[in-house]
Amino acid sequence: MNISVVNHTDGGIADEDLQTAIRAINRQIAENFVPYWGMPAVLRLEGRSAKNPNRIQLADMRGDAVLYLWNNVEEVKDAIGYHDANDRGIPFGYVFTEIAKDCGEDWSVTLSHEALEMIGDPEGNLLVMGPHPTERRNVFHWFEMCDAVQDDSYLIDGVRVSNFVLPLYFTGTRSVDEVGARNDFLGRAYRGKTLRSFAINPGGYIGFYDPQKRRSDQFQLRGDKRATLRQTVKASARAARRSIRYRNAADKLTAGGAKAARALNAVSMLKS
Repeated sequence: MNISVVNHTDGGIADEDLQTAIRAINRQIAENFVPYWGMPAVLRLEGRSAKNPNRIQLADMRGDAVLYLWNNVEEVKDAIGYHDANDRGIPFGYVFTEIAKDCGEDWSVTLSHEALEMIGDPEGNLLVMGPHPTERRNVFHWFEMCDAVQDDSYLIDGVRVSNFVLPLYFTGTRSVDEVGARNDFLGRAYRGKTLRSFAINPGGYIGFYDPQKRRSDQFQLRGDKRATLRQTVKASARAARRSIRYRNAADKLTAGGAKAARALNAVSMLKS
């Protein structure tokens, strides 16, 4: 898979800096991700068809999928409609630099996160049956590569990239894993324990479709401000295609139409 990366940050991120991040993420894919998942892909920076950052053209789409970098969500509304009208069926995603900043992470981590999840589930429509986070029944977990460990990152050539789960993460249970199973790339221990199947590390969360309630939902560790912040801030990107999965949870987080205020308040609380 060739993933086009198009820089619409209007100078917020220089192409030279973006190329540095792309080289590191391509190395991550080839040396870290592919040996476990067997899903090769290459990111490549493409030119932008229009000077105005809130426009895209057919010329922007030169690969099998595309990731757009934008400063904020408001700029992208018209572009989403344009992509759906002209590039229907072509997987695409967004990296919003302001959302990354509000989440307290490097934009390169967000780009790595979105790239790996684009490779694993290009259309954002794959599900895996697994245990409900708190009840003794099964639900259908989103096939997401990074959400459960998204507060964990590491360096490649000086560029910070996202941790990701491994195939066995989706094959065990919350109480019984395969012998010797490694469930995420870093294998970072929290309170002396590494990640279990279908579980989450601090700062992460999982999403799932609940057939009993007939809706998607999300779960994070109790009192986890980092995870709550991420969900609240990402809820502001509800127009993007992959965010469809987040809409039920977003409604809970943003009741009363106060999503922007809640996101900013969450950021302030975390930084205080």
